[in-house]
Amino acid sequence: MSASDKISNATEDLKGKATEAVGKATNDDSKVAEGRAEQASASAKKAGENVKDIFKK
Repeated sequence: MSASDKISNATEDLKGKATEAVGKATNDDSKVAEGRAEQASASAKKAGENVKDIFKK
């Protein structure tokens, strides 16, 4: 996994956490769901990159 991929995934995860927090603070269920979706997307990308790293060895 390249450093830029790691940074991109971490940024997406943090953005998702922030969106979820805003949704919780404002009682906006759609923002909470959007934030969780962003976090799930970042996790899936991270898992995919980890699989690539395993096969590079």
